Amino acid sequence: MISNTNNEFPEHVKIVEVGPRDGLQNEKQHISAEDKVTLINLLTDAGINYIESGSFVSPKWVPQMATSSDVFNAITRKEGVTYAALTPNMKGFEAAMAVNANEVAIFGAASEAFSQKNINCSIAESLERFEPIMTAAKQANVPVRGYVSCVVGCPYEGEIEPEQVALVAEKLYKMGCYEISLGDTVGVGTPLSVQKMLQAVSARVPKAKLAVHFHDTYGQALTNIYTALQNGISVIDSAIAGSGGCPYAKGASGNVATEDVVYLLNGLKIKTDIDLDKLVKAGWFISDKLGKTPSSKVSNAYRAQA
Repeated sequence: MISNTNNEFPEHVKIVEVGPRDGLQNEKQHISAEDKVTLINLLTDAGINYIESGSFVSPKWVPQMATSSDVFNAITRKEGVTYAALTPNMKGFEAAMAVNANEVAIFGAASEAFSQKNINCSIAESLERFEPIMTAAKQANVPVRGYVSCVVGCPYEGEIEPEQVALVAEKLYKMGCYEISLGDTVGVGTPLSVQKMLQAVSARVPKAKLAVHFHDTYGQALTNIYTALQNGISVIDSAIAGSGGCPYAKGASGNVATEDVVYLLNGLKIKTDIDLDKLVKAGWFISDKLGKTPSSKVSNAYRAQA
């Protein structure tokens, strides 16, 4: 039975917009800093109040993010909006601080094989590398968000045990990450696997400190989000126009589209404070720049009616 009057769903959901970083980082064609800035400004105008605006990684590995400093310096900052950056090491953290990022994010994996392939070290080693960042962030009074990738499946190991996810999430939480985003990197999750994973993680980390991050490879992202809502999760990562993908996972499609998530939440009478019409136009803007059709079904339905 669907109802939002019996505490089955949260009253308000925070959307973490990852499009400008996770959505664009693997695009092969160059996207100018100016276009990224315009996108971020359009997103804030639509009511998004948390935007992962860039990543301070080696341009050799992620050339699309080489302009992150330029982007942070040029965006029109709105009061109450968090402009966050992904910072895998101290050099990245220092670069993020130099451009006044409000928050930073670090990332681990629930899969040993994925950790080795992605960042060339074990899970334990990857977490040890973050200790200096956690110390520096605490001294600077900068919040740190933690990502866990491959929370239900891995392109190399296959199915991931929920308890393994819980252990990694707990370590990040105990290190000082105020929120842990649980990522289905290859988009293989189903409601049952997601529920088992969330039950295991929430036994070690409070639900109020958890977020979900779904890719839509098998078309299950919205269903999995619905499951997460029923399990008390009130923070959802998504990317405008359904942009993104994982270069290490063959066939992995983009992130769940922010437009589709907001449409779902609106239908459930869950507050987001986001203007869907403006959001859709932001998706059209970046999709046109990429020369692509949005992956968002809501966006395409709106455009057909325009």
